[in-house]
Amino acid sequence: MTPSERLQELAEGLNPRLVLRMRSGFAIMADNQFLPGYCLLLAYPQVEQLLDLPEKQRHAFLEDMSLLGEAINRVTESKRINFAMYGNVDPFLHAHVWPRYEWEVPEYATLPPLSIPEEIRLHADTVWDPEVHGNLQNQIREMILKVQEERASVEVLH
Repeated sequence: MTPSERLQELAEGLNPRLVLRMRSGFAIMADNQFLPGYCLLLAYPQVEQLLDLPEKQRHAFLEDMSLLGEAINRVTESKRINFAMYGNVDPFLHAHVWPRYEWEVPEYATLPPLSIPEEIRLHADTVWDPEVHGNLQNQIREMILKVQEERASVEVLH
């Protein structure tokens, strides 16, 4: 599936991995959940890279990425969140948001997530499945909305 087709499917509400439509794009569950809660933020409308966006839209994308990371961190109680934007394989703006855990194999715990061997990252047991990952997906969605609400109430106070 091309990036354009995936974005169209998300825009039409046809992709079950959708977590939430955000200001700058779509938060989705990753194809493989080798680190449970791994999500992506796909820019919409489609652009090639962050620098192709006007400044306000850049800020919105980065803020949404941060919001997604905060929500994942709260839900998964991970020890940290890793963020990355590459676009080298799929040349359109998207951000990877990975929770990192205490239980990770020490040999891989300090590696960038995409440096973890494919046999771990792409193992059949990690493939996103609504029966297995749907509850986590719903919790992340609810937490994004909660964090947005908290941020809005703090802005009103200032």
